[in-house]
Amino acid sequence: MKTLLHICCAPCANQPIESLRAEGIEVAGLWYNPNIHPFTEYRERRNCLRTYAEMIKLPVIERDDYGLRPFVREVAEDISGRCVKCYEMRLYETARQAKELGFDSFTSSLFISPYQNHELMKEVAARAADEYGIAFLYRDFRPLFKAGQERARELQMYIQKFCGCIFSEQERYLKPKKIIP
Repeated sequence: MKTLLHICCAPCANQPIESLRAEGIEVAGLWYNPNIHPFTEYRERRNCLRTYAEMIKLPVIERDDYGLRPFVREVAEDISGRCVKCYEMRLYETARQAKELGFDSFTSSLFISPYQNHELMKEVAARAADEYGIAFLYRDFRPLFKAGQERARELQMYIQKFCGCIFSEQERYLKPKKIIP
């Protein structure tokens, strides 16, 4: 089986890749992340993935277009509900590419994150699979999150501190600080 794995970043992808390969699945990656801002963050994540993919001999398809304007247009009317648009942009493109390029299925490294809306992502991926007539390979990679972060540190990968969207970065800084007595 050949699966196209949407990759948000190398730290989140390392364990899903290992897990899928251990199942005997042939994995290729897709870099398509119009949500990641600012450009320096986008470039850092993309370059980290390039280095990692070369190291583990992972073929990666790059849809390398920095998508500030399209992303902002998509989410502008509902900033607080932006995640569904973000998932749709990335998972629909992954499904489309998988179908077009002859893969058997698609999935995403997003399914490792305990910070993402897992059920919403599953629902969006299922809709994308139906629309493009390709299988969505569901795996709950969340139990591998800690191991993935540890592996990323071992490999001295760049590890981001927010999901990628500029609004989540803002929220990260606006959270009330915990006061330790």
